[in-house]
Amino acid sequence: MLVPLTRQKFEQIIPLIATGLQYKYYWGKFSNFLQRLLISVVAVVVILLLITLFKLEFGLIIFVLGVVGALFWLWYPAFQASVQNIQCRRYKYSGFFRGRVLDWWITDRVIGKQETVNSKGELVIVENREKRINLEIGDDTGFSIEFDAPLRPAHKAIARGQVAEMVVMSNRADLSIIEEFSDIYFPNRDVWVSDYPYLRRDFFNEVGRRLSEDQQERPRRRRRPSRE
Repeated sequence: MLVPLTRQKFEQIIPLIATGLQYKYYWGKFSNFLQRLLISVVAVVVILLLITLFKLEFGLIIFVLGVVGALFWLWYPAFQASVQNIQCRRYKYSGFFRGRVLDWWITDRVIGKQETVNSKGELVIVENREKRINLEIGDDTGFSIEFDAPLRPAHKAIARGQVAEMVVMSNRADLSIIEEFSDIYFPNRDVWVSDYPYLRRDFFNEVGRRLSEDQQERPRRRRRPSRE
């Protein structure tokens, strides 16, 4: 099932400003925080040096630059998430897609390499690998997509045949060519599969519930009243 979404509903589901989950995604690990903190410290030091060396007045512009630089560690994850959302919102049309799991499998992906020295003094390259779940989602019309994301313990509940929901995006009004799609939700298990959490999940779940209610109401409307 593929149901077109209005532009207003699409922009509610994928907001311009980062959600909490999106902010957390770009917050990263402790090492990422330390990198941002170092940039903040350097920015403040540079501004203080400019004021000292060039005898600049501590005006409004300098004050704003100082605050922005000092809080870089805090606002930059929100900025990254907002840029990601803008790239997604550039698509003109979108739709709510509900299909089923046709297949799934687990793979390993190399996410980084480290050079180290073993006990013999030899240089050894160690690969950092991440287990990922791969999904093939499709419906009765023959439409299908493949999706992969980091494997999580909750994904053990996923099985072939389960209902899966997502938002698909296109630059064609009839959605005949799907150019991007969001993270995937399994309503029967309340499980999400995602790398970057594109969707505002409360709005998305509400859309899914309303469409399910509409589907249940249609057969009742078509049913003729019985004659006594």
